[in-house]
Amino acid sequence: MFELLMSVRDYECDMQAIVNNSVYMNYLEHARHEFLKSIDIDFAALAEAGINLVVVRAELDYKSSLKSGDHFTVSVSLEKVSKLRFAFNQIIQTTDGKKILEAKVIGTSINQRGRPEFPKELLAAFDANA
Repeated sequence: MFELLMSVRDYECDMQAIVNNSVYMNYLEHARHEFLKSIDIDFAALAEAGINLVVVRAELDYKSSLKSGDHFTVSVSLEKVSKLRFAFNQIIQTTDGKKILEAKVIGTSINQRGRPEFPKELLAAFDANA
């Protein structure tokens, strides 16, 4: 399982002095992109080639809140959901193990014609994890 260490920045907090709920989506997305890099999938290169990885659904279960200065990890694992869909299973937790959020982000890959198509790089990632 891939893990990325991150820290909360002051401007990510709301009037309640906790991380605003929408900011967690940014944390999750950044970790997914870093995960893809770690398995040699270049998100930007795919987009330049006309292959776009897109989110079609996001399920987030908030368990607790982060505050300014907190250090936390975002874990990512990849799961093939169907012939045309995949899921990133993600967990955000503090460095001392307190669970903050669980997420399942479901995506697909769209080719230049706007049709679902798995790039060979992504298919190889599933084969490697099988």
